[in-house]
Amino acid sequence: MSSVIRETVHVSTTSADYDVIVGTALLAEVGARVREAAPADAAFIVSDTNVAPLYLEQVETSLCEAGFSVASLVVEAGEVHKNLTTFGTILETMAKADLTRDSIMVALCGGVVGDMAGFAAASYMRGIRVVQVPTTLLSMVDSSVGGKTAIDLSCGKNLVGAFLQPSLVVADVGCLQSLEPEVFVDGIGEVVKHGVLADESLFDELAYTPLLQTSDPDYLTHVVARNVAIKRDVVSGDERERGVRQTLNLGHTIGHAIEAASGYTLGHGHCVAVGLCAVARAAEQLGWAETGLAERVAACVTAQGLPSTSDLPTSELVAQATHDKKRHGTGVNLVVPTRIGQVEIRRVSFDELFEVIRLGMHRC
Repeated sequence: MSSVIRETVHVSTTSADYDVIVGTALLAEVGARVREAAPADAAFIVSDTNVAPLYLEQVETSLCEAGFSVASLVVEAGEVHKNLTTFGTILETMAKADLTRDSIMVALCGGVVGDMAGFAAASYMRGIRVVQVPTTLLSMVDSSVGGKTAIDLSCGKNLVGAFLQPSLVVADVGCLQSLEPEVFVDGIGEVVKHGVLADESLFDELAYTPLLQTSDPDYLTHVVARNVAIKRDVVSGDERERGVRQTLNLGHTIGHAIEAASGYTLGHGHCVAVGLCAVARAAEQLGWAETGLAERVAACVTAQGLPSTSDLPTSELVAQATHDKKRHGTGVNLVVPTRIGQVEIRRVSFDELFEVIRLGMHRC
């Protein structure tokens, strides 16, 4: 008999309070939990071509049994489809389904579709509620929590979006068993980031325990819930990224540049892992971080099966980084690790960013 393990992390922000429920055997309960958290007349599920064949029918059934009228849309999977065209298709389908302001969006998917579905919910009739049901490690520990929604433009990642906190997040770690190893490992990039950012004990666990080799649902539930709590603690104090929430972008200035330069062929978590290692190397060489930090970060990333560097040219990465949404005038706010569990935000010019990337992309 399979165990049923649950942890609940409560998130409180200026615009909304909600629960993130983490555990096993949760998909069959989505309908009842949505009914309790956010009563609505109808539910609209957005999923993708990877996730829908596995879980859409189960979630549709759960919502129907809870008394919702249900419509759904399956979009193409992948970052390359996180664009205005797909966003428009979602909105048009919502309108054809006669959704009202009393309806609710259910995002059953990884982070790419979760971002788009959330943005569609924020936009349709000037805003309806959304429930996130993440199915990848990356979306469970990061994108489903905090209320950021977005789509990509040709000039850069997540350049158009809105803040909309979900009414509920249901993270069934049983879904992780269906992931391809590379997709599972991709999510670990954000897990390592959270360790470097705020939890040295979590970081030390990751340095010696490859998550890909972990099948214990208790431990996976613990890891996901701990990451959600780290993000919750940051988001609760700065919902709209005016201050401390910027620290969650650790590794992302360079990571997003690598993603864009690769034509989004590299996974987000893989790129964040490289970005983490690069900024740690540069910070140590520039005297911003304690000695040995870069080696510790690279060793942890490598232990988790993630890359620690990239062969992409510095000039291309700087060009991409200057289009990043974290740009401020003639520079960027760069999140710099000073030791494991501690970071600072530095405003750097584009010339300084070039030097950071140059130093960071070469192994010491």
